[in-house]
Amino acid sequence: MFTDNNKQKSPSRRFLLILGAVVFIAIFAWGLMVIFDDKLFSNLPKTQKVLFGSLIILYAVLRISRIFKKNNDQV
Repeated sequence: MFTDNNKQKSPSRRFLLILGAVVFIAIFAWGLMVIFDDKLFSNLPKTQKVLFGSLIILYAVLRISRIFKKNNDQV
């Protein structure tokens, strides 16, 4: 009835999961800052800022998806 997903994670795996979440939040926030902050990369046109910020956010999403995929595979 119960699967092995209810096992408690080791402290090192838990730490790496938390660290991955913190890095995801930081990269995601950086992407939003690139898009919406006028002082950051002020020499780029608005379209390039949006494109660059979107690529940063996409990288953050791909990174967090790999973390959760790796955790599901290792269970």
